[in-house]
Amino acid sequence: MPFIPHTRDDVSAMLQSIGVSNVEELFSEIPSSIDRADLSAVPRGVTEMEMLRVLSERAKKDEVGPCFIGAGSYDHHIPAAVWDLASRGEFLTPYTPYQAEASQGTLQVLYEFQTMMSSLTAMDVANASVYDGGSGLAEAILMAVRCNRRNQSKKILICGAVNPFYIQAANTLVRGQGIELVQGDLSNGTYAIDLSEGEEVCAVVVQQPNFFGLLEDVDEICDWARTKNAMVVAVVNPMTLAVLKPPGEWGAEGADICSGDGQPLGVPMSSGGPSFGFLCTKLQHVRQLPGRIVGRTTDRAGSLGYTLTLQAREQHIRRAKATSNICTNQGLLVTAATIYMSIVGLRGLGNVASTCHSNTKYLVDKLCKSGLVKKTFVEPFFHECALDLSCDAQIVCDMLLRQEKILAGYALGRSFPEFQSSLLICATERRTQAEMDRFSETLLNACMSLARGQ
Repeated sequence: MPFIPHTRDDVSAMLQSIGVSNVEELFSEIPSSIDRADLSAVPRGVTEMEMLRVLSERAKKDEVGPCFIGAGSYDHHIPAAVWDLASRGEFLTPYTPYQAEASQGTLQVLYEFQTMMSSLTAMDVANASVYDGGSGLAEAILMAVRCNRRNQSKKILICGAVNPFYIQAANTLVRGQGIELVQGDLSNGTYAIDLSEGEEVCAVVVQQPNFFGLLEDVDEICDWARTKNAMVVAVVNPMTLAVLKPPGEWGAEGADICSGDGQPLGVPMSSGGPSFGFLCTKLQHVRQLPGRIVGRTTDRAGSLGYTLTLQAREQHIRRAKATSNICTNQGLLVTAATIYMSIVGLRGLGNVASTCHSNTKYLVDKLCKSGLVKKTFVEPFFHECALDLSCDAQIVCDMLLRQEKILAGYALGRSFPEFQSSLLICATERRTQAEMDRFSETLLNACMSLARGQ
């Protein structure tokens, strides 16, 4: 965005207004010992032309071919209108809508986003918003502990197939409050949650589809949790909810809290971020929902208006009563997601999700027919699938990136040492048949090359 500096007359007028003669006098309270930084180690500046040349060369190193990586961040098509609109100054510069009378546009966007997310997840209310999927899971766990008055345990049962990056982030944020995250049974090879009789837990966290792309039996898990007086925290990919059963309809009563990452909704991968997280819940838990809730109302003249209905943050209420001290609104990305959902609609989301599933199924079937690779798990998958390559998956990924500039997938050994030879792949709606055929051929060639010891 262009920056227009103040003119000398502007600066002089401002200094005169506050009663000082120059800028140095304005900062006179700063001790002289610290008012000058030692910049001797900073290299001399270069010309604009030289800077552009260097950065252009570096940018070329980031140019890659088709992406088959998922694992929480997905290469979806983003309609051009999404960021053409989201990048307008009205959306790009506002930070937070503290003054409703000056923030009606921002508030309406947040209201529309919350309405869409509530509908998509079949939950009563959504917030706007949290940083990402990991912090969203942490906030959901903290919320579950506050809400579950029938169960005083601070143990949270985590399905082993929940995104490991989310678990790491959540553990960092909740362990200081004495909350223990307990992994489910991982011994059965499916990474499905263990529903056997066990010790009391406050909440059960389940991801659908799970980190390996598999479909969990969420109805059974939800109903089992009810028998244990445990709350259910759902972790979802919002793109899949146009096809899969939403968490509000899981089991007899639905999940209590739903969290996830909104990156699939119009946010570019951008080498891993930024993104935004979301939280949805049932109406009876709304007072424990962190962040902001925007409401729609009418003023004295009967005109439609929007306002911050609930602000359970430490800036707005006593810190001892706040539900969160890290929660904020990723307003720009939420704006992009709202525009994206408005453009594609529910039918469009369903088409994207269905195409992702069919593309991944095509690619998996083609690879497995070769006999050189096989599925790591036999359970049904959605749009990600783990494949056993019978060789080190990370080495294969490095080979394809170096030789063909293909982002081959996520080597599961990076997070799960027992799956050193497994590669998690994803083919979104952006992948063409030609790209998938080329990927299949190069991947199989790389596996054969490693098998021959070359």
